[in-house]
Amino acid sequence: MPTSEKRLRIEDYGLIGDCTTAALVGRNGSIDWLCWPRFDRSTCPVEHEFKTSHRYRGETMMLETEFETASGRFALIDFMPMNGAPSSVIRIVEGRRGEVPVCMNLTLRFDYGSAVPWVTKLEDGSGISAIGGPHRAALRTLVPLKGEDLSTVAQFMVKKGERIPFVLSYGRSYNPVPPPIDAEAAARDTEKFWRDWAARCRYRGPRREAVVRSLLTLKAMTDSRTGGIIAAPTTSLPEQIGGPRNWDYRYCWIRDATLTLTALMGAGYYEEANAWRNWLRRSVAGTPDALQIMYGVAGERRLAEWEVAWLPGYENSTPVRVGNAASGQLQLDVWGEMADALHVARQGGLMPLNAGWDVQLSALQHLEQIWREPDDGVWEMRGGRRQFTHSKVMAWVAFDRAIKDAEVCGFDAPIEHWRDVRDEIHSEVCERGFCAAKNSFSQIFGETDVDASLLMIPYVGFLPVEDPRVAGTIAAIERELLIDGLVMRYRSESGKDGLPPGEGVFLACSFWLADVWQRQGREAEANEMVERLLNLRNDLGLLSEEYDTRQKRMVGNFPQGFSHLSLVQTVLGLHNEAPLRDTVAGK
Repeated sequence: MPTSEKRLRIEDYGLIGDCTTAALVGRNGSIDWLCWPRFDRSTCPVEHEFKTSHRYRGETMMLETEFETASGRFALIDFMPMNGAPSSVIRIVEGRRGEVPVCMNLTLRFDYGSAVPWVTKLEDGSGISAIGGPHRAALRTLVPLKGEDLSTVAQFMVKKGERIPFVLSYGRSYNPVPPPIDAEAAARDTEKFWRDWAARCRYRGPRREAVVRSLLTLKAMTDSRTGGIIAAPTTSLPEQIGGPRNWDYRYCWIRDATLTLTALMGAGYYEEANAWRNWLRRSVAGTPDALQIMYGVAGERRLAEWEVAWLPGYENSTPVRVGNAASGQLQLDVWGEMADALHVARQGGLMPLNAGWDVQLSALQHLEQIWREPDDGVWEMRGGRRQFTHSKVMAWVAFDRAIKDAEVCGFDAPIEHWRDVRDEIHSEVCERGFCAAKNSFSQIFGETDVDASLLMIPYVGFLPVEDPRVAGTIAAIERELLIDGLVMRYRSESGKDGLPPGEGVFLACSFWLADVWQRQGREAEANEMVERLLNLRNDLGLLSEEYDTRQKRMVGNFPQGFSHLSLVQTVLGLHNEAPLRDTVAGK
């Protein structure tokens, strides 16, 4: 955690990464979150004591934090090199004016702060090695280091034109010390990698900066070895400051698959989309009843949730959770999302047409038996299973996309039977999920509350946006879920999610509403909503999961992939550069 008296807010951080793991760097120069050896492993915090502004170096994931003092000016240039071995954080202290005294404080704690490592000097005198259990971190630098209060510290002067590197590398404690890295060569290579990658974005519209920054963020949250894209690099940043809505998002959600594929392909990133598609196929392989809503970055299924009792949580928001019990929930929408993702991949030429078809056949046989059952819903409710309307809509999507693929690709399939099931689901939703008195679809069959997930009804092609029932639903969401112009997921006061009430507005849902407004022909309102959302980004262009409109601050895990995916998809749609999703939705 930061050592400064005032704790940094969530929006005060920037992200650096090497496509195997990531670190959060505060505007005061502190590196307060770093999980080694990959995104979902235990954190190893590092502390410093500075305050200033920061920015990314152009269209890269290299972060510059600049400090202005009476005696001079210097910058910290932070990045993680992309060569993959060893995974490292490199910090170059660059003098830019005058001469400035600088203090460095490195406090390593493995296993979520519980393990103080054993620190020794490297044999060649270039730095230190810190060992704790299976973990090792080696710090190399040109300045003298010394131990002080279970930390490693240094004091030095930096003059204009000087560049002093600090290289912190990860390795296993039972292996040799990670080899040294040429920091200057790594800086050149890393900057070139990110600039070349960003240049591939084919969107050239007026919101290119926001789209490219979102794509860079998603790329940094991608495991290059597996193709998995995590939801966020953090755990337990609260959706309500001081409350218990704290979840571990360092995993890959099936739900994000279609949005990921369409966003990446819409921006021209077919290689990354193909890697994500391969991750999806590997992860969902198996019997249909074993399909999960989320997996580890390599497709792991066991994501047992436990609480880190010795940590106080961000601004005393407890518990701090590792793992996610929602991985064991029943969520019927996941079958629709899987089918939609495979449909998008086939349309985009990312896979042989028949790839994954055997999995879909088995999945639909299973789904036909269970789609009438209550489930835990898209928002991973912990208050008991219910008949969620959105879940049934996505069950309809599963059959609808399979029918379309079978017709276009000539697959051997019981198409007529599937049409009957699809029609039955459609009728059930329209009869039981629609509240005539309110002229709106409802969150749960037979009830009256609305839910932002109902915006998916026109988005996935269940009903056209011109349908009066859809128009009534959009109007009800505007009346009941718009808070200060932004969209809540649902009203948490009902207690249906099994948690105390209170959370921020959900940024992805606000992008959904902008998308639906555009489909209604309300382009001015859609653009106004997008501009409002873009203005909520921090000074580095990053978004969290939610926003507290009362306290005017970000809440939830950060940066949040779902928010950035939604930004890309909505902006591309507003600029008519995302035609694939309209085709998917049956437009």
